[in-house]
Parts: sequence; C-alpha cells; structure tokens
Amino acid sequence: MTHTVPPGPSSGSRGPLGPAPAIEGAQFVTGDGRVELLHGAFPAESRFANEDLRPIPLAERHWGTYNFTALWIGMAHNIPSWTLASGLVALGMDWKQAVFTIALANVIVLLPMLATGHAGPKYGIPFPVLARASFGLRGANLPALVRAAVACGWFGIQTWIGGQGIYVLLGKAYGGAWQSAAEIGGRPWTLWLCFVIFWVLQLAIIMRGMETLRRFENWAGPFVLIGAVVLLVWMADKAGGFGPLLDEPSKLGWGPRFWPVFFPALMGMIGFWSTLSLNIPDFTRFGKGQRAQVWGQTLGLPTTMTAFALLSVLVTSGTQAVYGEPIWEPVDVAGKADSVLGLLFALVTVLVATISTNLAANVVSPAYDLANLAPKLITFRTGAVVTGVVGVLILPWKLIETPEFYIYVWLGVVGGLLGTVAGVLIADYWFVRRTSLELVDLYKRQGRYWYAGGWNLRAVLAFLVGGVLAVGGSHSAPGKGPFPEDGLIPALKPLADYGWAIGLSSAFVVYALLMWPAARRERRG
Repeated sequence: MTHTVPPGPSSGSRGPLGPAPAIEGAQFVTGDGRVELLHGAFPAESRFANEDLRPIPLAERHWGTYNFTALWIGMAHNIPSWTLASGLVALGMDWKQAVFTIALANVIVLLPMLATGHAGPKYGIPFPVLARASFGLRGANLPALVRAAVACGWFGIQTWIGGQGIYVLLGKAYGGAWQSAAEIGGRPWTLWLCFVIFWVLQLAIIMRGMETLRRFENWAGPFVLIGAVVLLVWMADKAGGFGPLLDEPSKLGWGPRFWPVFFPALMGMIGFWSTLSLNIPDFTRFGKGQRAQVWGQTLGLPTTMTAFALLSVLVTSGTQAVYGEPIWEPVDVAGKADSVLGLLFALVTVLVATISTNLAANVVSPAYDLANLAPKLITFRTGAVVTGVVGVLILPWKLIETPEFYIYVWLGVVGGLLGTVAGVLIADYWFVRRTSLELVDLYKRQGRYWYAGGWNLRAVLAFLVGGVLAVGGSHSAPGKGPFPEDGLIPALKPLADYGWAIGLSSAFVVYALLMWPAARRERRG
C-alpha cells in the first residue's frame, strides 16, 4: 500500500474546497477530519504491526451508506436473530412485548456502536489496534481475546444452525433415510456431514477477503428479507389470515410476572449485538466518512432488527395457532412446507442468512483479534481458520438447547463482559483522548500507549471491576443453566439482570476516574 500526502498547505488553513490537510507529526489530517500516516511512517518492522492491522489508506476507505446499511441487513436477518424474538414468545411474551423489547435493545446498543465506530473512518484502524490506546499494546490482547472467544462461540452456533437447517430440509426432500442414518456421537452422520460442508463453505468465502464479503452482503440482506416475508405469508395462509397471529395473548401480562422476564431479556437482546459494538471499527475503517457509518448503521441496525423481530414473532404466534405450540426454530417451521420448491427456497434462504451474518459478525473480528496476538505469525486468513476450528471445539449445539440457556446464560454473560470492554474503550476514546490518537504510537514500543511494559493497569482494573459487577451475580433456575440459583456472588445477584448496563457504566466511570489526572497533565503539556 502506498501512502501519499495530498497537495496543499500543511498549516490547516482553508482552501477553495474547505480546510486543507494539516500535518501533525507523522500523520496528516484531511479537511473532513480523517487521518492518515505520512509516506514511510508506518513501522512495518515492528512486532506489533502487519499488513492486516495497518491503517487503511484514504484511497481505500470507500464504503458508503448503502454498504453499511446492507451489511446490517445481512447481519440482522439471520436465524439467531429470529430465535431471539421467537424465543421471547416461547418465554411467554406476546408479539407486542417481544417487538418492543427488541426494538428498545437495538436503539440502546446503537449508541455505543456509533461511539466506537467513529474511530474507523477517522483513523482506518481495526478494533484490536483501537484497544491499544486504552489497554496498551500488549494489554489490548485481553479485550481482543475476550471478543475473539465470544466470536468463536457465535461462529460455532451459527454454523451448527446452518448445518442443521440443511439437514432438516434435505431430510424433508429425500425422505426418512436421510434422518435415520447411523449415529455418531448421538446424532446422525448426515447431520455432521451438513455441519462440515457448511463450515468449509464459509471459510472458502472469507478467505477471499473483505471486498468479497462486501459484495456478498450487498445482495444477501434483501434476499433473506424476502425469504422471511414469504414464510410469514405462508404461515398466515395456514392460520387463516393474520388475525390468529396477532391474537395470541401474553402469558405474562404487563404486571409483576412481566418485568422479571423483561429486564434480563432486554440485556440479552443488547448482548446479542454487544459483540459488534466493540469491533465495529473492523468495518467502519473502510468507510468514506463519518456520515456513511452513522447513517448506514442507524438505518441498518434498529430498523431491520425490529422488522425482522416482527416477522419472527408473527410467524411464531402463527405456529401457536396452527400447531398448538410455539415453534421458535425457523428451520423447524420451514421444514413443515409440503412442496419441494418451498423446501428448496427455504434451504437457500437459510444458507444465505447464516453465511451473511456468520462471516461479517463472527469471523472478521477474531481474525483481526488473533492477528493482533502475534502479528508476525498470524495473518487475517490464519485467524479465520483458527476461529473456525475453535468454533467447533466449544460444542455449539450445547449453547442453544433451550431459550432460557440461550437468552439468559449465553447472551446475558456475554453482554456483561463485552459491555465492560465497551465502557473502557468509549471512556478512553471520547472522554480521555477526545478522539485524538497518534497512529504511529499504536504500533511501536515506548510510545505513549506503551504504559507499563505494554499494559495499562488502570484499564485492566476497570475491566475487572466492571466484569465482576456485571456477571458476578449470574444465576440460573434449577436445571436451567450452569450457575447457582443464588448467584456466583449472592450479594451481586440483583445486578445480574442488568449485566450489560452495569458493566459498561461501571467500567466507564472507574477508567475515567483513574485516567483523569494523567489526561489533564497530557493536555497541559
């Protein structure tokens, strides 16, 4: 990649097209506030640098509003998103309560998404490099590995669901012999075969790079939306119209039985995209400007998630009316189609939906995160392969066995931990740094982000405090999860239902207080 300095004065004066680029040390700032390193300034020989982690040149930051909107449409329209909404119906909510919970959660999580996403188009850096500013060059591996571990879990879950979808739908098309095949590990070998084929297909796509992913997302999102609408129309026809879909009453009401379900469910819904609220710079670094990422995400995330949730709960309510019980797995619903054409369409929709989400949300991030662990040894593509392997080893089929385990345990704990990391990142970038970073120092020892041997212990302390407060009270009903009924730390049990909010706010406050004296000295200097 060649970095060039745009023509114009270096003093920051105004030119005929607005503010001229300003030279600031080893980097220059364009008139619209975007930053790029001067030619030759990137320390390629540094052990903390490689081609995948270096800032994206301005000439290659060309994703526009549509690209980000399409990215979110492709990521939001997926089977786990569907099971979020249908899972709430299975827990006793009616369609209005479920849609309200999901809509509110996605409006809330959009705010940290935009806050962390700001660094992408401005500096062209991915999430693990941004984390170096707060945690230190070595310390950034802590949040990066937490995020990577969660992404590996999600990759496994999505791949299992996608493989399961292929298995169920092919079983309907080819008869009982497909599903009654000899078992391996308690499951038919044909199911394992579908799982492996789907795993290989996804890695084959991501190995072609981010531009291939961008082109795939541009058409995948709208296609999946059409598939979901077709499923809704079919279910409405089976139910005799939309009336039965809308008339299913809430089993919780709006009284004392509703709120104990609502708050942990809200945190679980936030936890669903709290992963992307950290590593969204992995995508916004390709953005042509702040307007593109802000409008693209605002138009793409809350609107499409709410619309998809509405489709999901209506279909799930319809299954209650038609089959006498809510069917919260969309693959099982599609499997009830009685035509080969319908099954084929459902199969393609499941494949596209799962791939579009899994690659963007669950492979890109850990690939960068693992590359950050050892930049000279691990490339983006190597990180993608490691993600795929770990995603299998975590036994993803165990994580989604029940709505309670999926929403309360997996999403709740994940949301609490990632909210803590987000609190540190946002406090550092907006409150301490005021969005001002020195790019070269993010890649070299002894710079301003080296701290103590590469670790900012104040960030680590804020992370630990926020993490304990967020998930220390995690609890499970008897037989519904791995935690004690009274909580891991009983005194913190009341906080567990608000894990993401507790983690983000407490880590933000602790980090800001610890860093405030140093930040004041740096500004005076």
